Amino acid sequence: MHQSYTPSDSLLEKYATLVVQFGLRSAEGKKLPKGSVILVNVPEVAKPLAFHLHNAVLKQGYNAILNFTPSNEGKYQFNKSYYELAKKEQLLHSNTTYTKGLIDQIDGSIHIIAETDPHALADIQAKKILAKSLAGKKGIQHRKQKIDAGKLMWTIALYGTDAMAQEAGMSLKQYWNQIIKACYLQSSDPVKEWERINRTVQKTAQKLTKLEIESVHMTGADCDITLGIGSDRKWLAGGGNNIPSFEVFTSPRWQEVNGWIKLNQPHYRYGKKIEGIELWFKDGVVYKSSATKHHDLLKAMLNTPGGNKLGEFSLTDARLSKITKFMAEILYDENTGGKYGNTHVALGSAFRDCYNEKTNPDWKKSDWDRLGFNSSVVHSDVISTTDRTVTATLATGKTKVIYEKGQFTI
Repeated sequence: MHQSYTPSDSLLEKYATLVVQFGLRSAEGKKLPKGSVILVNVPEVAKPLAFHLHNAVLKQGYNAILNFTPSNEGKYQFNKSYYELAKKEQLLHSNTTYTKGLIDQIDGSIHIIAETDPHALADIQAKKILAKSLAGKKGIQHRKQKIDAGKLMWTIALYGTDAMAQEAGMSLKQYWNQIIKACYLQSSDPVKEWERINRTVQKTAQKLTKLEIESVHMTGADCDITLGIGSDRKWLAGGGNNIPSFEVFTSPRWQEVNGWIKLNQPHYRYGKKIEGIELWFKDGVVYKSSATKHHDLLKAMLNTPGGNKLGEFSLTDARLSKITKFMAEILYDENTGGKYGNTHVALGSAFRDCYNEKTNPDWKKSDWDRLGFNSSVVHSDVISTTDRTVTATLATGKTKVIYEKGQFTI
């Protein structure tokens, strides 16, 4: 498979060390014990990184399950051919027993994104892809339950490819330079750099939680939206789940979202790029939407159970993020820095670990939907990098600006 640029082994070794040593830990810094089993999902195009990840896992005293998957190349389009050939009963099939057994076996997972044809599924009907996603709901739920119980650590990172660089309008070397800067790989010790960053974002998240924010009102030239939060919510920060991650976020009460929001960044889904997204909410549900491109796909996403409600509200401080260009990959685009940082919301599933169990001793028995935690097989981040002001209404009734000009103000 053609690659016009490949990072040096020394840099990839440093990258792999960061993914394993920082990525596979809790937000509080708790590491997995030796002997833990780590699932490493890597597409074949990222073989150089797979080698170093495997080594890094072993050096930590972990046991690796290396899942090396084929990449789409030329006429060998695995994903596309599946959807072209699969009958309805095949689309609805799910290897539930295998998936459950694998999740039960592992203590941590690493997933590497390395897209070789971002438009491979552009001609496939969205309803076929969504049907396959729904078929895997049990496996997704089982994984979430283990994560929510604190028994499964996970992380995601990016391996740059020619196709992704072209999609973002860069050479592959320029694309990798964004990855290197974003992950602080030019540092002599990226793990220490990320420990410092993590302390900063975790402190911000803790401050927001202590404020006991009842709701937030986000305004700008392209939005006017209110989201219910509540004292039963915790604000969380990226930690090592996504590398890189600078965001501070929570899951709003889905029933208490009202207003309008426009997103200036495209959203990639199933090989298509949805552009010019606008959403109108009333009592937590999208009642109107528009897009300048692929509105049909956006509507298909919204029609997925839970896909028309919010599961996340997130803010990124421009002072931390070194990502300055559009990367055509949600992992990076939702962490963009630039002049105004970024604000984003996610349609679909909420993060149950945003629930502040201290407010209710019986929280495990609670009705998640009643508490405003949306449930869905989708989680679609839609992003804006425009200037926005976020004003919080506190439980005391006072108001406080918490984010302005791309920076936290608390």
